[in-house]
Amino acid sequence: MKRIIVGITGATGVIYGIRLLEVLKELGIETHVMLSEAAKKNILIETSFTVEMVERLAYTIHDIKNMAASISSGSFKTDGMVIVPCTIKTLSGVAHSYNDNLIVRAADVVLKERRRLILVVRETPLHKGHLELMSRVADLGGIILPPIPAFYHAPKTIDDLINHTVGKMLDLMDIDHSLYKRWEGVDNYGS
Repeated sequence: MKRIIVGITGATGVIYGIRLLEVLKELGIETHVMLSEAAKKNILIETSFTVEMVERLAYTIHDIKNMAASISSGSFKTDGMVIVPCTIKTLSGVAHSYNDNLIVRAADVVLKERRRLILVVRETPLHKGHLELMSRVADLGGIILPPIPAFYHAPKTIDDLINHTVGKMLDLMDIDHSLYKRWEGVDNYGS
């Protein structure tokens, strides 16, 4: 069984993290989840979920302050981690290995163990400092996946857009899904 770590931080877009947890639970994938304090506030501001409802989607909930949790060690095998949404503060912590909470520590472990780390950075516009942080994380082996909508699958609802981004996360974790219609090409394009 796959084991995925999910960190939800306080950037806008907590629905991406919630939807990811819903899908992973439906697929029977073991999830180890941390919510920052700001994420808990955004869950209440941005969605109709309660924090307890989100926590029930997790296989295991970890306190963000528990630096002795299983996921703080590389000897605890996982298939990778997604931070969704990822604040610039968390991005900076990961880029500089500033392990002041369990989300950043778990990400640091995932990187050092050469496992898959996906950061769904939710900020716009971006200044050069943000881009340099993203570049640094990419140099360390992380993947930057901003939640940028695609339209080739003809989305009709906000859920369609959310599912596409979540599907991209699942693709990167080698998890099969049917959240969106895949591009199959167009015959005679441009003729």
